Amino acid sequence: MVSLPFVDPPVDAAVPLVAVPVAAAADWLASQPEPRRLWLTAAGFRGDAGQHVTWPGPDGGIGGCAVAVGEPAAAAFAGLPLALPGGTYRLEGAEPALAAAAALAWAQGAYQFTRYRKPSRAPALLEMPQGIDGARVRAIAEALWLGRDLINTPANDMGPADLAAAAENVAARFGAVLTVTTGDALLGANFPLVHAVGRASASAPRLIDLTWGDPAARKLTLVGKGVCFDSGGLDLKPASGMLMMKKDMGGAAHALALAQMVMALKLPLRLRVLIPAVENAVSGSAFRPLDVLASRKGLTVEVGNTDAEGRLVLADALALAMEDTPELVIDYATLTGAARVALGPDLPALFTRHDDLADAFAAAGGETGDPTWRLPLWQPYAKLLQSRVADINNTGEGGLAGAITAALFLDRFVEPAVPWVHLDVYGWSPSDRPGRPRGACMMGVEAALAVIEQRLAGAEP
Repeated sequence: MVSLPFVDPPVDAAVPLVAVPVAAAADWLASQPEPRRLWLTAAGFRGDAGQHVTWPGPDGGIGGCAVAVGEPAAAAFAGLPLALPGGTYRLEGAEPALAAAAALAWAQGAYQFTRYRKPSRAPALLEMPQGIDGARVRAIAEALWLGRDLINTPANDMGPADLAAAAENVAARFGAVLTVTTGDALLGANFPLVHAVGRASASAPRLIDLTWGDPAARKLTLVGKGVCFDSGGLDLKPASGMLMMKKDMGGAAHALALAQMVMALKLPLRLRVLIPAVENAVSGSAFRPLDVLASRKGLTVEVGNTDAEGRLVLADALALAMEDTPELVIDYATLTGAARVALGPDLPALFTRHDDLADAFAAAGGETGDPTWRLPLWQPYAKLLQSRVADINNTGEGGLAGAITAALFLDRFVEPAVPWVHLDVYGWSPSDRPGRPRGACMMGVEAALAVIEQRLAGAEP
């Protein structure tokens, strides 16, 4: 269990934290007692979105804090836990929806990665707002912290075995069943692509398979790319290209975080999580450019580039996911630089054949402040993946539309009748921002939870 920055029940000495809508800031300021109004005016409170200003209390301590709330509303609270002086704060002037979003933003703003050094400071605490589902806020916040911790951990402590151990911890906590297929056993279990990508590493490749919930319930399957470090293989990355490759298992971290939310919230689903956990390393046993590899689905794959390994391991996992015909499959992968060129670091690229799913994610992203952006599965580009010697090549000819061709590669391993969403995520904040310091961040997880609850959790199988 993590130590979230919440206090419950109420604390008498909590400092009022007043949510002031930007549009009403001038009227609110004018309504304040004169000493406070003069203080806030002198301190420069203008009601700009995200601005916060404290005022003194009668004892010389902090009497309260005004926070200007714009859009998205929760953003105003993300930077406060490490910006405000230590102590406990009580949110005032916020309706339940805003209070819940503010509490979750507060938790994310309090996150610090502390495995290797002490935190810079203790975060300020928030009294859990009354009238909201505090248990839900805690469950989501804990899962998001889990995902960020996994991504932030370097590969020497987050190899395939460590990722499997993290999945085992989650499974044990919620009574899930975990099966891990390791090393050469992958060949006997028909995961040849996972084995080929991971066999060069000193840490054996694995296929992690977690199941939870009533077998008769509606089926949800999550798939996460677990490339714990990507050297590029024999198509070796330059040194600059490897600097962030500890985060190449970010898809697995996203899938585990979302799975933990589903289990913690006790959604009435049959959950399955599939994670191919590998290191794309270089040794005498490494797979080579122009090798032709078998796949679980029976398609043969020509290796156009060993640095396009994520789609290979996902192909076997997706083929397995299709075999029990779930009602929804979501995969997460730090898959292509092309998606970042197109959409930057903040927007995950979303691919699906199903317009209703794309619309549901767009709506949920707006509601949760966790946006995704749909890119097309443009079938004419599938010809770029043609091979002269195999059923398909793992890289697109010419280097254009890289995010789309990667998604089209995965599409070949997905059954058309199964609703499927592919999220090409970055999983990283490249600079310090309120609530999102440089380092791991989660994308498309809160939106996915909303979609799952709307489409699956409230209906009969």
